[in-house]
Amino acid sequence: MQDFITQLKTRNETLWYYGLICLIFSIACLVLTKLTHTQVNQVNAWYKPFKFAFSTFLFSWAMAWYCFYLPNFNIRLFNWTVIVLLGFEIIYIAIQAGRGQLSHFNISTPLYSAMYTFMALAATIVTLYTAYVGLLFFRHDFPALPSYYVWGIRLGIFIFVIFSFQGFVMGSKMTHTIGGADGSPGLPLVHWSTTFGDPRIAHFVGMHALQILPFAAFYLLKSKKMTILISVVYLLLAVFTLVQAMQGKPLFISKKHTPHGIIN
Repeated sequence: MQDFITQLKTRNETLWYYGLICLIFSIACLVLTKLTHTQVNQVNAWYKPFKFAFSTFLFSWAMAWYCFYLPNFNIRLFNWTVIVLLGFEIIYIAIQAGRGQLSHFNISTPLYSAMYTFMALAATIVTLYTAYVGLLFFRHDFPALPSYYVWGIRLGIFIFVIFSFQGFVMGSKMTHTIGGADGSPGLPLVHWSTTFGDPRIAHFVGMHALQILPFAAFYLLKSKKMTILISVVYLLLAVFTLVQAMQGKPLFISKKHTPHGIIN
């Protein structure tokens, strides 16, 4: 791990520091969930900025590592696109958490509506830029790298892009709960609904293919065919969780609740 961190800092010091800042901020948000009682949709308000900051930390470090392999890539432009746009999202989400207000799906005032639109635009630009990076990995050959590792990166980015845009499914419905209201009983920490469908599960699974598939390819699979096969299985798993959610069915059911939220 120490070797990875040292190499990462050498490869892309800017995103290394940005990811570290996001990690520290995510930990601070997690601490605030224990020190404050402000809630949004019956959940402590600081869980949301925690999740976004931690996810951005993982994204930043992963892309810093992968982009190093690309020849003649304008890494400075990519870095600052990520920092400015995702930084804007995290800051706004945190401000709204501190005020006990929704950040996403909040169109109650012209200002909130505009900020929600800006967040969607920011996420779209970063996703499209990441898709461009993925395209470059398909266009270029990397003879110095194992082919299975390259395919892990290619397919990890591909699935990430698909399920990043899957966020618009929730945006179109102005909710992340299918079949019930946001704030229904959920799992600890992530708060995925245990009584209704929750598309956030598919969003999470799909987007973190970005880290999981290259890691699995390099350290575990060590085979191009197996990497492609496992990537297809992983994609089908993400699709399954989305279909399950859109049918209003919880993927995880708490022992304390039936699918209709009634205590047994």
